This record gives sequence, C-alpha cells and structure tokens, in this order.
Amino acid sequence: MAAFEDFQSLDIRIGKIIEVEDFPEVRKPLYKITADFGKEIGIKHSAVGATHYYKKEQLQDKLILGLVNMPLKNIGPFTSEFLTLGVSDEEGKCILVVPDKNAFLGAKLY
Repeated sequence: MAAFEDFQSLDIRIGKIIEVEDFPEVRKPLYKITADFGKEIGIKHSAVGATHYYKKEQLQDKLILGLVNMPLKNIGPFTSEFLTLGVSDEEGKCILVVPDKNAFLGAKLY
C-alpha cells in the first residue's frame, strides 16, 4: 500500500501544450510535445501515445497534467523530460487526463 508521503513525492503540474510534432522514428504511434509548465518549472518535452483520440491540432494549446520530477527517459533519438498523464480505454489506447480550464499553468496536483 502506498503511503501519503509517496504521493507527496510526485510533482504533478498543469501544463499547456505549445508544440506538437509527429514522431515517425518509433514503432508505436507517438507525438513529440512541448509543454509550458509556468514560471517555476518552465518548458519541457515529452512523447505521448495519444494519436488514436487526438489530432495534432486538437492537442495544440490543450491543458494537461504532467509528472515533472521523473528521471529523463530516452525514447529512440528523443529525450522525454516529463510523463503526460492519461488513462486507457478498453483497448489500451490513451485518453489524456486534463484539468479544468480555470486551472493555471504550473499549479501542483494535491
């Protein structure tokens, strides 16, 4: 069982996707995204497997939740700096977890 302190060690913040690119170098369909997490965290890059439900244009300027204090992860030639949070549909495809539109960039999940 996870302790409350375990949850507190996760730094999950609200970000806004400011750039979306195709990622043809990998086997699994992914987008490369750039997100702004506000003044404290800044700009970070990640890859997200949300290609089934979202076109690139739909992700532009979308608010997301991202785990920003994880170790860097290499995905092929790309380095992911945060984990974009999502849930699976019945087929295992990614549905993004998104905050309310009134939330501000960099706000921490608690």
